[in-house]
Amino acid sequence: MTDPAQIADRYIAVWNETDPARRRTLLADGWTKNATYVDPLAAGEGHEQIGALIGAVQERFPGFRFALSGGVDGYGDNIRFSWALGPENEPDMIKGTDVALVEGERLKSVIGFLDKVPAGA
Repeated sequence: MTDPAQIADRYIAVWNETDPARRRTLLADGWTKNATYVDPLAAGEGHEQIGALIGAVQERFPGFRFALSGGVDGYGDNIRFSWALGPENEPDMIKGTDVALVEGERLKSVIGFLDKVPAGA
């Protein structure tokens, strides 16, 4: 497995990529073809669905950016990391923790947990 921090960095880069064509390339490079993503609010399977889900989050929260929060843990084929999402003036408005299964150097599945979500978000 590649360094877990590098995998988490690539993951955050996909979520911050606003250009759909570039996002598709990042998904193809960093995620397995049939990768899955699930959190309490959304789910997707494969690059197309996951890319659409990311686009929908960006549309709902324009100008918000994801950032890693704290360290990245890795054990075997699993990684765990926390993140923050928000606008420049409140970068940690929303917080979460994701657990991912890695296949080689690519994400195979991601389970997201929401740790902090303001009312109405």
